[in-house]
Amino acid sequence: MDRIRIVGGNKLNGTIPISGAKNAALPLMIASLLTDETLILDNVPRLADVAQLQRILGNHGLDIMSKGKRPGDHEYQGQTLHISAANIIDTTAPYELVSKMRASFWVIAPLLARMHVAKVSLPGGCAIGTRPVDLLIMALEKLGAELQIDGGYVIAKAPGGLTGAEIDFPKVTVSGTHVALMAATLAKGTTVITNAACEPEIVDVADCLNKMGAKISGAGTPRIEIEGVKKLHGARHTVLPDRIEAGTYAMAVAMTGGDVQLAGARPELLQSALDVLTEAGATITPNNEGIRVTRNGAGISPVKVTTAPFPGFPTDLQAQLMALMACAKGSSHITETIFENRFMHVQELARFGARISLDGETAIIEGIAKLRGAPVMATDLRASVSLVIAALAAEGETTVNRVYHLDRGFERLEEKLSACGATIERISG
Repeated sequence: MDRIRIVGGNKLNGTIPISGAKNAALPLMIASLLTDETLILDNVPRLADVAQLQRILGNHGLDIMSKGKRPGDHEYQGQTLHISAANIIDTTAPYELVSKMRASFWVIAPLLARMHVAKVSLPGGCAIGTRPVDLLIMALEKLGAELQIDGGYVIAKAPGGLTGAEIDFPKVTVSGTHVALMAATLAKGTTVITNAACEPEIVDVADCLNKMGAKISGAGTPRIEIEGVKKLHGARHTVLPDRIEAGTYAMAVAMTGGDVQLAGARPELLQSALDVLTEAGATITPNNEGIRVTRNGAGISPVKVTTAPFPGFPTDLQAQLMALMACAKGSSHITETIFENRFMHVQELARFGARISLDGETAIIEGIAKLRGAPVMATDLRASVSLVIAALAAEGETTVNRVYHLDRGFERLEEKLSACGATIERISG
């Protein structure tokens, strides 16, 4: 199993290209099930989760052609996928595929909308809490689907097709909003989603669906209206840049010092995180190429942060911020409100010497002058990259084990960091 070895103490200087957003690429790929014409997606990141979803879609009978770099392409530019769901030959998503990635459960929405039938395995447990699918099932039932759970599978039918409805989510849910949005595009009549998630990735998916002929308005606000259409067609769409990757590298620069241009990053996608980094002592400068992040000389100031749905501080940057605060001058408080069990990185950060105590949903971090390298283990996708951030600033050598978590969400992490002066390498086997 691969490991990553890091020798800390180097400032980061240079340019880091920001990849396409995983959290948009996955639902966009799933949306290809809604049409029998080809959907072309540009700037798709090369990630383990993307490869896994390609296998899942292939099981339904989709043809996926991948194009790599072409003359004149920028380094690290994402791949282009040509996805054709002309013939869906299987409406079952089996446990052995769905269990490896929760987002694959979302195929239930386009299968129901277009084929009027689906059998999809429940996704099972998750390292950061239960993350149940009850709100997704509720949304589909509102649209007229008949669902039953049998043997760990959700068996869904909509004999006459789905029908528009009012869907009021009791709490903000990104996955529920994605599912309701996709299902409603081919439903008869109008669907209104209230208390919808406002994340940029929802807007990106809605933009692509509209290019395919859907009639969606209000994406990015708590109220989305979808007027159902009979058929969607092919389209071409570029995946938006990954705000979590951009925020992660911004925190790495704030941690180590230096001067890095985050090429292609869009500040409006992560303004709350940039505000926190400014408060912590980094200098954030948006420009035509993306976002420039610098921290020269000054120490890291402590902050108080509570995670919240967009446009609040993202839960997916909570672990990275905690690593940064481990070296702040004073006491920081980070409160996690989105997922339970999302402090599993605390005990691994403690191996660097970080002083962190937990009080319910709040982590209190007492900053220390210097972290020390240590062997550590990744526990989930976002936690694993917090260990990399800590290691970049720690004295001595760190080995991060179980890096397959990193490969799920960060494209060519070692290459991007080493190009900016980090001493980092992957050790295979």
